Amino acid sequence: MNNTYQICTRCIMDTTDPEISFDDKGVCSHCKAFDSVIKPAWDKSEAKLRLIMNQIKAEGEGKPYDSILGLSGGVDSSYVAMLAKEYNLRPLVVHVDAGWNSEIAVRNIENIVKKLGFDLFTEVINWEEMRDLQLSYFKSGVANLDVPQDHAFFAALYSFALKHNIQYVLSGSNFATESVLPKAWGYDAMDSKQLKAIHSIFGTKKLKTYPTISFFKMYIYFPYIKRFKIIKPLNYIEYDKNKAILEMTEKLGWQYYGGKHYESRFTRFFQGYLLPTRFGFDKKRAHLSSLVLAEQLTRDEAIVQMAEPNLPSELVLEDSEFLCKKLGITQDQFKHYLTMPLKTFRDYPSNYALRQFMFRLRSFIRRLLK
Repeated sequence: MNNTYQICTRCIMDTTDPEISFDDKGVCSHCKAFDSVIKPAWDKSEAKLRLIMNQIKAEGEGKPYDSILGLSGGVDSSYVAMLAKEYNLRPLVVHVDAGWNSEIAVRNIENIVKKLGFDLFTEVINWEEMRDLQLSYFKSGVANLDVPQDHAFFAALYSFALKHNIQYVLSGSNFATESVLPKAWGYDAMDSKQLKAIHSIFGTKKLKTYPTISFFKMYIYFPYIKRFKIIKPLNYIEYDKNKAILEMTEKLGWQYYGGKHYESRFTRFFQGYLLPTRFGFDKKRAHLSSLVLAEQLTRDEAIVQMAEPNLPSELVLEDSEFLCKKLGITQDQFKHYLTMPLKTFRDYPSNYALRQFMFRLRSFIRRLLK
């Protein structure tokens, strides 16, 4: 780890990422990766998107649904829903309720499916199991406190796709707002081996209904046997988050909730407060750096926004009290969890080595095919 503080001269990533490096001009490794890997692959071609959407429609002809979309009520997934309507797709919209929805997110989802005329399926995760799993993660000391939510979201979504024989998954993931995300700040939410290991050590209840995805299903069965295709429409257009918000506000009655992924009350408190104070890094820095690299924000503007508090002090207190009440713990118990020794994913069993082997194998096969 670099003990001397340094910030990138191009974006605003800094040494809160312990794996960051800088060239002789002070430009960071994230900027270098953006230029060499992401930018060449970023094909902003609406003509290509039209071809993809037409293919989805053609292959889905005669079926109840031609695609599936996980809708959280956030900016990215909501805008994908609007794009799907513009291209006359018939997605099955799935929302996974993990118990932390904000009222704004619920209203956004209701407005979207009503005004766009989509079918909505809501998967409600058993709260007692979710609660026990989230407490297990608090006790584990790892920074990935959002894994219980994220894993359930994708596991349920893929289960619906399998049940309804849908191959195309519409994703809100995009380069414009997510090109920068340090690997040292988290670990794969889809590693069910680690999820089960942490729960087996710290949990008190059995996960009877909580949805999970095995390594085999995630990396072999879904992509190669069932041939699921992840489509990211936002990468084919000039996606500007602020313009998207204005457009959805006007057309869908959509309402902004204050920050990236803040549609979940847990994620708002986790990203806005817990990560910076307990774990020493702020994902807002990565989100703003992504917008700088996408030329939607200047570096000076990003620095100004970075200096602004994520959450006002009264909201921190409100969210803290809500979290404790929801999880059924006292403030003293919560404070104890926040003083336990910090751990990383390497301190618990995982599929990390298997994942690395799989990635190397896929890379080798792609080189052979080329």
